[in-house]
Amino acid sequence: MIISFEELQAFLSEQFPQGDAYGSLQKLGDGWAEMRLEVDEEHLRPGGTVSGPVMMGLADVTVYAALLSKIGLVPLAVTTNLNINFLRKPVAHKPIWARATMLKVGRTMGVGEVFVYSEGSDEPVAHSTMTYSIPPKR
Repeated sequence: MIISFEELQAFLSEQFPQGDAYGSLQKLGDGWAEMRLEVDEEHLRPGGTVSGPVMMGLADVTVYAALLSKIGLVPLAVTTNLNINFLRKPVAHKPIWARATMLKVGRTMGVGEVFVYSEGSDEPVAHSTMTYSIPPKR
């Protein structure tokens, strides 16, 4: 792992302050990360479930954290593709959390997957794969 949990937390707070809306970093390892989001009314859609964009945001930032654990603090690594499958309805007023794992990290591209869970359930509520573009080193 190139960066520490504390370094990534500080980086996300300074460089990506809007990221707090998508969850908080809970754990970080070599090529993996876990994040958690406290669900409240602003995260719900009609019908009393967590909205898809909220789960996508959590998944995206969690893969970003996992990628940075491998490449360092690279602010311009960006999502180029995101595919998500919503598997079951999350509990409306319970936190959701995500665990991302990098499947491949090369010089110019990283591919990861993430499972999103609703607290209290062992079954994932969503599964996503995504590709990140890694800018060339200067």
